[in-house]
Amino acid sequence: MALAQEREAKVERLEVRLTPSIKSLLTHAAQLRHTTLTEFLVSSAVRAAEDVLVSPRVFEVNTEAGWNTLMGILNDPDQAKPNPELVALLRGRTQGG
Repeated sequence: MALAQEREAKVERLEVRLTPSIKSLLTHAAQLRHTTLTEFLVSSAVRAAEDVLVSPRVFEVNTEAGWNTLMGILNDPDQAKPNPELVALLRGRTQGG
């Protein structure tokens, strides 16, 4: 969790309803991490939220050809032709919806 978030006053509440088995599972996991259930839930939820928010912005180039293409675009962006479907995806919408 970011330092600024840790220093921020904790004034908001969040309530959840759980089955006994899920609460037991989460409690056991918190104990293994030597933390409280609340701290475990908050840190896990923050990490998951950060992953969701970052994942659309992170992509992987796993072939040499893909890497070379990416480097070519970055080195000479004027030569790259935009792909309409990719542009729509990056803007958060698709042609179908």
